[in-house]
Amino acid sequence: MRQDFIDVGVIFIPFSEEHAESAAHLWDKTHHHGLSLADRACLALAMERQLPILTADRAWSRLSSGLDIQSIR
Repeated sequence: MRQDFIDVGVIFIPFSEEHAESAAHLWDKTHHHGLSLADRACLALAMERQLPILTADRAWSRLSSGLDIQSIR
């Protein structure tokens, strides 16, 4: 199954200590929107890589994170 994702261009990035620290720092800004640790991990990676975020979760659009969060719905 992993290879199927790789075949279409998905890149797997290990969750590092730095990502964990960034995700932890996002708790105050995100917990009241119901974001999970996995959500914050995604945000941390986008911050590190300076990439836009694509999401179907409308709660993310209410974040005031300064990130480029694009809704796919």
